[in-house]
Amino acid sequence: MKNPGLSSKERDFFKTVHNAAFANPFSDLRERLDIKIAGLFPSASRRESKDLCIKEVDRRIKKLEEKGRADINAFHGQDKEIITIVFLFDIFHKFRDNFDQLIKDQILVRDMPVKVPFAEKAMHMLHTKGFDDKSIPHYFSLSYQLRRAFYFISKSLVGTSPCMQKLKKHLWYNVFTYNIELYNKFLWNKMEDFSTLLLGETGTGKGTAAKAIGRSGYIPFDENKLCFTQSFIRAFSSLNLSQYPETLLESELFGHAKGAFTGAVDDYQGVFDRCSPHGSILLDEIGEIPNHVQIKLLRVLQERSFSPVGTHEISRFNGRVIAATNRPKKEILHGTVFRDDFYYRLCSDIIEVPPLSKRIMEKPSELDDLLDFTIQRMTGTRSEKLIMKVKRIIDRQLGKNYQWPGNVRELEQCVRSVLLRRDYKGKQINEKQTLSLKQELLQGIIDQDIAVPSLVSGYCKLLYDQLGTYEKVAKQTGLDRRTIKKYIINFKKD
Repeated sequence: MKNPGLSSKERDFFKTVHNAAFANPFSDLRERLDIKIAGLFPSASRRESKDLCIKEVDRRIKKLEEKGRADINAFHGQDKEIITIVFLFDIFHKFRDNFDQLIKDQILVRDMPVKVPFAEKAMHMLHTKGFDDKSIPHYFSLSYQLRRAFYFISKSLVGTSPCMQKLKKHLWYNVFTYNIELYNKFLWNKMEDFSTLLLGETGTGKGTAAKAIGRSGYIPFDENKLCFTQSFIRAFSSLNLSQYPETLLESELFGHAKGAFTGAVDDYQGVFDRCSPHGSILLDEIGEIPNHVQIKLLRVLQERSFSPVGTHEISRFNGRVIAATNRPKKEILHGTVFRDDFYYRLCSDIIEVPPLSKRIMEKPSELDDLLDFTIQRMTGTRSEKLIMKVKRIIDRQLGKNYQWPGNVRELEQCVRSVLLRRDYKGKQINEKQTLSLKQELLQGIIDQDIAVPSLVSGYCKLLYDQLGTYEKVAKQTGLDRRTIKKYIINFKKD
């Protein structure tokens, strides 16, 4: 007897599950779909709706099993597409706690991949549902990737303010695109072609956001060894470009051959050579690199190849590039920071990490969440008493409208200061600092009380903010590029 396929009632329910599986877990849509599947009122909590949703899907699949219909090959056409995703959704959630424990175990072990004790059981479930031998390890790897992405985005990026929810949703799209079905069919092994630029003020957490992306890449499963082929810890590396002098920057990026320059006594692997398969590299402070380095990075992004300093040997880079800068977005878009060709190749996706002041303004309780997270990380335990202690100091000495110019990094420093000295005064801004740089320089000339080094340093900084590169400032002022860089780095307002 021919299988009739899904009934209209079954199809409606399982189609909703299908849509939920593809929805961004940080979106309002996913929350609404979970509530619909669970049969709850819209006022239900997110956690309640998620748990009941999973139980209801399990109950409906058991009904199919009782009738001998719990096999993807028992269906055809659209019904088969729907039920395939439903079975994957069900098995993924049955092992979500196991995946979470695997993530924690891997963090402890770090570079060496750990054994996956539940792999055979999970893959057997996929087999009993009709999945073929070739697709089973792929879907198991995809499940691990999905759980890692959710784990790192939700747990490392604290906060539920609207701008933070927007950030988390954007990070998820950066890993899986806006359509996981599209990702699974065409892009799961081609994401190295999509580089990302993270924007945000100093201390907002761009590095944390980059790490969440970098540790969430697809990693194949090795059935023979019963472990994934690589540790997600090793899959992510970072390099702060501003900490290297220009003479060593290219070597750190691309490596060098023995004898390439004075002091090059051995061959050296740069960060692109050290990047592991399925890996990602964060290039921090990328807004400060000179034009000729941008040209060489463009080659890496465009052709996936590079040559170590002092050699014509061609090396290949297979990883993904994530870049970060605290330069304002308008400067990036107006072309004052990057060459046009480099910008278009680097910025497949631009993600903005919001400042702490905006987060607290949108949702004041976000400060409590961050204090809880920070104190727990520093002390190893949760403490309402310590949270209230720090908050009292903040309210008394900084006030509720303090702008947190150092963002999350400053908040961490505030907690340390309160725990050590029961005191934190914040960054005091005097009246002169509220003047624009141009006004300050003009006022110094009028008052005839500005020192020449301060005048030159301020002028160079003013030009740099407008022109965007050390080279352009050097050309306009007639000074050496290294001199310009020294003046700008050492620039401080009186």
